[in-house]
Amino acid sequence: MHSNHLLLEEPIRMASILESSKSSFFPAMTKIVGTLGPKSRSVEVISGCLKAGMSVARFDFSWGNPKYHQETLENLKAAVKTTKKLCAVMLDTVGPELQVVNKSGNPISLLADGFVILTSDQEQEASSEVLPINFDGLSKAVKHGDTIFVGQYLFTGSETTSVWLEVSEVKGNDVVCVIKNSATLAGSLFTLHASQIRIELPTLSDKDKEVISTWGVQNKIDFLSLSYTRHAEDVRNAREYLSKLGDLYQTQIFAKIENIEGLIHFDEILQEADGIILSRGNLGIDLPPEKVFLFQKAALYKCNMAGKPAVVTRVVDSMTDNLRPTRAEATDVANAVLDGSDAILLGAETLRGLYPVETISIVGKICAEIYFIGIDIAEKVFNQDLYFKKTVKYVGEPMTHLESIASSAVRAAIKVKASVIICFTSSGRAARLIAKYRPTMPVLSVVIPRLKTNQLKWSFSGAYEARQSLIVRGLFPMLADPRHAAESTSSTNESILKVALDHGKASGVIKSHDRVVICQKVGDASVVKIIELED
Repeated sequence: MHSNHLLLEEPIRMASILESSKSSFFPAMTKIVGTLGPKSRSVEVISGCLKAGMSVARFDFSWGNPKYHQETLENLKAAVKTTKKLCAVMLDTVGPELQVVNKSGNPISLLADGFVILTSDQEQEASSEVLPINFDGLSKAVKHGDTIFVGQYLFTGSETTSVWLEVSEVKGNDVVCVIKNSATLAGSLFTLHASQIRIELPTLSDKDKEVISTWGVQNKIDFLSLSYTRHAEDVRNAREYLSKLGDLYQTQIFAKIENIEGLIHFDEILQEADGIILSRGNLGIDLPPEKVFLFQKAALYKCNMAGKPAVVTRVVDSMTDNLRPTRAEATDVANAVLDGSDAILLGAETLRGLYPVETISIVGKICAEIYFIGIDIAEKVFNQDLYFKKTVKYVGEPMTHLESIASSAVRAAIKVKASVIICFTSSGRAARLIAKYRPTMPVLSVVIPRLKTNQLKWSFSGAYEARQSLIVRGLFPMLADPRHAAESTSSTNESILKVALDHGKASGVIKSHDRVVICQKVGDASVVKIIELED
């Protein structure tokens, strides 16, 4: 695989592992997406999550109603104002997700080697003998021997809160299954996953469209997580739908790869999507265990080379109930980052987990150890030079003008050991291209608003672009004064630069005598320059 670019041959001095890590305003180069829910929706807890390193808040509409999520979002806004930490909003669709509805909410005990019937008759009460589902086509889609998983958090191999079923026979609209493991299903709603079976339901459901056109439009969502993306056409259809909803034409679409069908069409999906989410929970069911790491490494490599953000899920499952991750989980987080993940997505760990703030903090600390802010340390575990060469080779020649400028800025920053790269941008594209080359220092993306009109009113762009960089590895945005034009004069450029440098100093990233690489547009020319700060 494409993993030999990650580690240097020179070993780390073992005693240095015990040295305390330096704290920073920027918790880690790798970003953290936190799912907000029952255990993480108060202003106090959300503030703790933001301080711990959460930069994107995910709202999962597979449960809860818009009113509930709106209350949570209002608390997020209050927490952002209090902590002065910018946070983007991600809406996660339901998609063609099959669900078991437990109206009573009573725990359901299932015993190994017994039988349970999956029925499309939703009037029936869920019990140990019958599980009603929200799809009447399951009996036509499955056959004897097929595998089905049911649970609140799906099967991981160790939990007793999810059940593994094997289809025994189909009777009309009912599917009779053998129970493979004893489990207790607790709660009112469970996910049902039919392994390697196509479900004939639209990727963007009517319910999804209703939520997007109301809650999404009202809150100007930054990201749409398109669940169960199976084809590039799914992304194109979603983008066409967003384009008709006012400001949501700016919303970025992250294709969520959750099954074999999405894996097979990965390359075409990547071309259409703005980013990729590797949903390892469902993928871990569809794929043989020995193939999961292969897909992760290949998919992240492809995302890196395309310059599109990649997000990995399901890394610290055990922290849903425990204060510390397992040794395997801690190593898994590190390997996901070394493989090229831009962000780590936490689901149940923060949504219903007992320790949402601590989970974000620990994941952030693991990520920070890998790409620690300070080039001398980062080089110990990440071979940026080899990665840079591979990326340049992959891009090929001739490069586009902007790609050439971005790669030159990163190369210059590495050579002069710059403490930070400052990029002036209006669309965010230049900053994302710089991030594509994985510099070992943070990139301060100074988004300069542009004046625009819809022929009815004037407004400034820039807020979307700034927040959308919060899911890209190494990018840290700040919004410039809207009075400055995107293609500004020398004096206004200097004024914006001073604000950026002051922000870097206040954050502890820039110190006296540090070198800083600046990427900006002057007139029609794009310029990369190096400055050395005085006392």
